[in-house]
Amino acid sequence: MPELPEVETIRRNLAPHVEGRRVESLEILDARWCRPIAPAELSAAVEGRMVERLSRRGKYLIWELEGDVFLLAHLRMTGTLLLDPAGAPPHTRVWWRLGEHRLAFVDPRRFGTGELALGPEALEAFLARRLGPEPFSEAFNAASLHASTRASRAPIKAFLLDQRKVAGVGNIYADEALFRAGVHPLRPANRLTRKQTEELHGAVVASLQAGIDAKGATIDDFRDPYGVQGSFQDQFLVHLREGEPCPACGRAVRKQRAAGRGT
Repeated sequence: MPELPEVETIRRNLAPHVEGRRVESLEILDARWCRPIAPAELSAAVEGRMVERLSRRGKYLIWELEGDVFLLAHLRMTGTLLLDPAGAPPHTRVWWRLGEHRLAFVDPRRFGTGELALGPEALEAFLARRLGPEPFSEAFNAASLHASTRASRAPIKAFLLDQRKVAGVGNIYADEALFRAGVHPLRPANRLTRKQTEELHGAVVASLQAGIDAKGATIDDFRDPYGVQGSFQDQFLVHLREGEPCPACGRAVRKQRAAGRGT
């Protein structure tokens, strides 16, 4: 699943090509993408509007359009956005046309979504219901993380995967952050010491930044808008390294289940 670094990689690549251009057309080929909004209704709300800014919040890519109209795209498990692809890629669910550019949303498993928020208040309410602090913001710090863990008896791996606790962290970066911090993934969140939450805060930020620097991780489907794979998978410390030597102690990395996810 694309996580914060993968979505940020897409945003950085797309922004120069779409900001300042008008959405000439939005052709929704799969009504599931925008359900319960009808495809024609969503298209009518965004077509003809200029893209003032392409931003990101957690794993959401936010098209900020003139007139305070916001289109929030989530890639979910297998979604990606391809800029000016040759022909029509398999599993294309949505087409954007912006000036000379075509943009295809490709999603083999059809879990990706497009949602509409009309006005800044609606946008803020949408995000507030779903997302906790942004990892690179001042709102996410060692003290706030420690305070948040006090109210949760869930395993710390499950805590990190809860988007209402920390926005943008998924399975890959939770594993890498916990290893960097030296925290067992099954340890109850409220049992972490203040020192451990300090280490974990730094590890979350460092892992996500490393992913961004490597232009994301490609395990299965992720590609940037030019169709290029990320390289963070070549830097994994433990994720997907079951049976390989641990970089800290040399013993074999073991795989467990935590929060229903391979860990």
